[in-house]
Amino acid sequence: MNTTKPRYIVVEGPIGVGKTSLARRLAESFGSELLLERAEDNPFLERFYQQPRDAAFPTQLFFLMQRAEQQRALRQGDMFRPALVSDYLFDKDRLFARLNLREAEFNLYDKVYRELALDAPAPDLVIYLQAPVEVLVERIQRRGIAYEQQMAQPYLQGLSESYVQFFYHYEQAPLLIVNTRDINPVDNDREYALLLEQIRSVRSGRHYFNPAPMALA
Repeated sequence: MNTTKPRYIVVEGPIGVGKTSLARRLAESFGSELLLERAEDNPFLERFYQQPRDAAFPTQLFFLMQRAEQQRALRQGDMFRPALVSDYLFDKDRLFARLNLREAEFNLYDKVYRELALDAPAPDLVIYLQAPVEVLVERIQRRGIAYEQQMAQPYLQGLSESYVQFFYHYEQAPLLIVNTRDINPVDNDREYALLLEQIRSVRSGRHYFNPAPMALA
C-alpha cells in the first residue's frame, strides 16, 4: 500500500457533518498542522441565525476576510510550511454568499472575493463529507451549540444541495466524496482506518468512499 501522505488536506461539507472533528483526527494521524476556520470568532454569526437576512452580509464579509488572512499566511510560508489539514476550502466561501446574500450584497461581496481568492493555494486532496439533512439535524442537536439550534431545516437542505452542485463541478484538486450517513469515522476506529487507507491511495481525480455495512463488520 502507498503510505505517502498528502501535504495539504481539506475536509469539507455542510454544517453538522463532522468536518472539524475529522480534520482534528487526520491532523493527529499525519502529524500535521491544523487550520480551522474559527466560526466562534465571528461576532455576527449568532445574530445571523436569529435574523439571517439582516446579518448575512457582515457575517459573510467577516468570514471572507478571516479566511483570506489565513490563506495569505499559507501562501507566504508555502516553501517552508509543514503538512496541513484544514476544515474549510476557501473556494466554498462564495457558495455561502450566493445562498445567503441579496443580489446587491452578493455583487459587492463578489468583487472583494475575486481579489482575495487569488491568494488561496490549492489543496493536494479535498475530502467532501455528505449526510442526509435529517442526519445533519441530529448531529447539530447532539453537539449542542445554542445558536445553531435555531437553524431551519429548509436552510440546511438548501445548503446541502449547494454543496452537491459545487462539488459536482469541482476540479481544482483530487476529490474524495465520503457518505457518512451510516458511518462515524471520527469515533469508530475500524471505519476511520478504512477511510485513512482510502485517503492514502488517492492521487488524482474523483473517488467515493461508501462502504457496505458488511465491509465494516
